[in-house]
Amino acid sequence: MIDFVRIPEERMKVLKNDASWKGKLKKFVDIKIKLNDEISIEGEDIFHVMRVKEMFRAIGRGFDFDNSLDLLDEEYVMEVIELKDFAGKSRKRQTILKGRVIGTSGKIKKVIEDKTNVKIAIYGKTISIIGMWKQAIVAKKAVEMLLSGSMHNTVYRFLQRQRGI
Repeated sequence: MIDFVRIPEERMKVLKNDASWKGKLKKFVDIKIKLNDEISIEGEDIFHVMRVKEMFRAIGRGFDFDNSLDLLDEEYVMEVIELKDFAGKSRKRQTILKGRVIGTSGKIKKVIEDKTNVKIAIYGKTISIIGMWKQAIVAKKAVEMLLSGSMHNTVYRFLQRQRGI
């Protein structure tokens, strides 16, 4: 099976400039990858092809290669939140919302990552989350609370109540 995925050009440059990721990927799956204008993924196992495609989508959303490798495990998912759903097309409002999710010196982003054991990437017009399914849903809810205007303390309390995930 052959599948294709497109990622932003600047993220593609990262892959082209450092080919060490190819060796790491070969340890996990038997897949052939070609980088041109788009990424070509070829393999016998359809499941591996689909998981690798999702992994490259994560790289396109701002994750580094090592964090995106988690998506090869079927228990992990990537949730993508579109900022335009909360800010419309206003670039200024999207920037403000990204700042709310990052917090002062990255504090709130780090708290969400630590409490839910996920990774968060804020890139372009999206906020993406990689983690195990239940934890990713809780992290997504916390981010959406911030984007909807909830106070940081409200989100902290929400995360405290979710400890049993």
